[in-house]
Amino acid sequence: MLPKEKNGSNNSLKNNTMKLVIITSSIAFQKDIKTILKKAEVKAYSFKEVTGFMDFSDTATSENWFASEVNETELILFYAFVKKENVEQVFQLVTEFNAAQESLSHIHIAVLNIEKSNNPTI
Repeated sequence: MLPKEKNGSNNSLKNNTMKLVIITSSIAFQKDIKTILKKAEVKAYSFKEVTGFMDFSDTATSENWFASEVNETELILFYAFVKKENVEQVFQLVTEFNAAQESLSHIHIAVLNIEKSNNPTI
């Protein structure tokens, strides 16, 4: 257990052993993302179906594939607290997966530093 700081919390700005990984993609890639996370030894994650939105109102109709001003897409959103040493493996597996895709759809990934948390394992 971490010692309490002066303000009475266990929050620590020095404890950066985990990163927050956010992954979005077409729902069609849900199983592939789960496989990627398993290969990268990510033991716990959360996911949810979400609606993606893109506003094409500034784009000329001839340049807009969807021929409408608004496009909504069903997506899947994953988020996980990942050990710092496993983040690069997740990125590498996503990069390899995307390179093998013939479609325009890809898996998108972002990593955020965790500045503060009430979870002592993060």
